[in-house]
Amino acid sequence: MFPIRDSIAPRRSPVLVPLLIAVNVLVYLYMLPMPASVEEAWVTLHGLVPARFFAGLGDPAAFVPAFTSMFLHGGLLHLAGNMWFLWIFGDNVEDRLGRLGFVVFYLLSGLAAAAGQLFAEPTSTIPMVGASGAIAGVLGAYMRLYPRARVEAAVPILLFIQMIELPAVMFLGLWFVMQFLGLGSPGVAWWAHILGFVAGFLLSFLAPRRAEPDRRAPARYVRYRRRA
Repeated sequence: MFPIRDSIAPRRSPVLVPLLIAVNVLVYLYMLPMPASVEEAWVTLHGLVPARFFAGLGDPAAFVPAFTSMFLHGGLLHLAGNMWFLWIFGDNVEDRLGRLGFVVFYLLSGLAAAAGQLFAEPTSTIPMVGASGAIAGVLGAYMRLYPRARVEAAVPILLFIQMIELPAVMFLGLWFVMQFLGLGSPGVAWWAHILGFVAGFLLSFLAPRRAEPDRRAPARYVRYRRRA
């Protein structure tokens, strides 16, 4: 399933979500003209390598790749998929947490995701890269904060694309279950997704409560503003 749009309109236009997307895209564009050998060295240096991390725990610099790895991607599809999910679900989470709160939340979710993968594969020498762990945290927070929102998604069925509409709690719950089903498949940091999602869900309890109910679309994806 691939999300197309949701039914919640944020009260304020997002600032940090577009900024994070821009930073990720700029890093990808910076790496694009690199020769393969240089790109491999760059990813090895700035990606999170579990074996190297545990070998250098006494050095504070060992923690730097836990942050830099969130802004590296393994290809255009990897980047595009992550940024699209951040765009669809991140604006409302930023709106609810506030801009400073969202920055802290995003980084903490990313660190929790990194920790999950580190302990799942402590001897791995393969660099872990991508924003998907932090974005999984955004998904976890969205599911708790906006469970009754509606998500329109595209589902490929044979040669056709079927559009379906699901409650956010169901769409994101299915996404979470799929991460467990993927465990054991190579090339994806599944535990990073799982721990990032759980961290985001739990951190969302720190979001401030609102006296006014969240605005919800009365019909299919018609965005509106509730009058005071």
